[in-house]
Amino acid sequence: MSSAKPESTDVVVIGSGFGGAIAAYHLAAGGARVVVLERGPWLTAEEFDHDFMLGKSFTRVFDFTVGDGMSVLAGNCVGGGSVVYFATMPRAPEFVFERRGGLGRRMWPAAITRAALDPWYDRVSQALPVTQQSWDKVPYGGGLWGAACDHAGRTANAAPSAVDVSMCTNCNWMYAGCKFDAKRSLLLNYLPGALEHGAQIRPLHEVQHLTRNDDGSYRVHYRIVDEEDYRVLHDSGEIDAKIVVLAAGTAATPVILQRSEATLGTMPHAVGRYFSGNGERLNTVLFDEDKIRDVLGLTRADGIPYEGYQIGRGPVVACWDKLDGSLPEFERYSLEQLYFPPGLGTILAQVPGEPSPSWFGVAKKEMLRSWKSWLTIFTMSEDDNEGVFGPPPETGAATRFSQQMLGHNTLQYKPTASTRRGWELSDADVKDIVERDGLGRAAPWTNDLVGAYTVHPLASCRIGDDPATSALDDRHELRGHPGIFVTDGSAVPGALTVNPALTISALAERAMPGIVRAAQERGVAVTYVGGLPTGVRTSSKPVTVSA
Repeated sequence: MSSAKPESTDVVVIGSGFGGAIAAYHLAAGGARVVVLERGPWLTAEEFDHDFMLGKSFTRVFDFTVGDGMSVLAGNCVGGGSVVYFATMPRAPEFVFERRGGLGRRMWPAAITRAALDPWYDRVSQALPVTQQSWDKVPYGGGLWGAACDHAGRTANAAPSAVDVSMCTNCNWMYAGCKFDAKRSLLLNYLPGALEHGAQIRPLHEVQHLTRNDDGSYRVHYRIVDEEDYRVLHDSGEIDAKIVVLAAGTAATPVILQRSEATLGTMPHAVGRYFSGNGERLNTVLFDEDKIRDVLGLTRADGIPYEGYQIGRGPVVACWDKLDGSLPEFERYSLEQLYFPPGLGTILAQVPGEPSPSWFGVAKKEMLRSWKSWLTIFTMSEDDNEGVFGPPPETGAATRFSQQMLGHNTLQYKPTASTRRGWELSDADVKDIVERDGLGRAAPWTNDLVGAYTVHPLASCRIGDDPATSALDDRHELRGHPGIFVTDGSAVPGALTVNPALTISALAERAMPGIVRAAQERGVAVTYVGGLPTGVRTSSKPVTVSA
């Protein structure tokens, strides 16, 4: 253990995903001394591997943690969720900001509406950048989903994306990092921009808790994570800062605050409560190749109708027909085509038409023979913010039970009837679309093995106007703890019905002028410049990395 005197800086940013990278960039660009602590490793494009072997990028950059009723898949690396996301970047529908959920009142702060957030959406869209995909660039899976929707009398949309399609090879490995820098992760914009302005990024630094100094500043306590076995923690260290920005992720930020309660004092009631899995649900569709040709009229250049599940990139086509504000709450959802790589996508898929459970057995083995004819349909609906985190583990955000990637978190999630209704309606909708004229057969993934699941966790430290049900005010400051801000997905009040990365980023951008003012009030020489990172970049590390 280290007994060295604590370091001192102006700002510590915990986490380097969307919320952390944006904060680091703006604060460093404004002249503050910024240190970013990231619990995961720092990988570059050449280090992203196209295989699933233990110790390769696929196991190094993910955290899959299993709770009681809900499992969470999240990024664990410099760049956070932006390295492991599919880069689909829609804006949340207008009705989302008027949601009431189980509160009986508006969940979002009065200051935030879709119109109020649009300028901040614009900024992020320019910085990454986000572009509208065209139908002539949509890969096979997206084309199949679009054609199936059209055949069923539905609409389909090519989704906006943070992918440079001119550089994309359609290798479908982007979920574990893009080897070609086609996916516009934060390794290509906000993080190099922060480095250019003097920020330090320190990988494999896992923050454990915070304490308050006599002068009102904060001390951040961390441990060094072993680069091969994440269960092993090495030296400890401490950094003093006048401002702390927490962006460790929805499943980690509340745990850090829970563990800090013994030294900082009482936390807001909403810390670690009201977790949302973004209402997510997955169906696997097994398509009939002959029907694809004869009913939809689709063939590839080589004469094969489809057999293209493994070719392309993440969600590129979505059906947004049910994103209708006139529908009752919990009946609104989006349906996206998606490739989910082997692993969970293979294990949790059930055999359509077989008695449940059918995620294992002879019929499942036979289904695997036709995996090239699969398509995964991804539901994002309105859940009821049912998740609650239990007491924090001794270290970290979860108890790791493997060398990398896998762990057990303290999240408890019992879906309400309202949440289940959204899932049931979306399951029925998927079947109605893909089973018309025998095109295919659909079945939802099993919840028996790891509970429900989400790749877009939200709301465990959410913003709001009501102190009883929101951990943060509308400036993202932690109630009762001035100088601590939260800018990651945990700050989002509830499910968005679409991919949340752009909304998380827009909220972080919106929070930055207020965080800069708070830093000024606490004696930091910083200004809000308001510029955006520019220039052509690669994901290379700087020549010198501060340790």
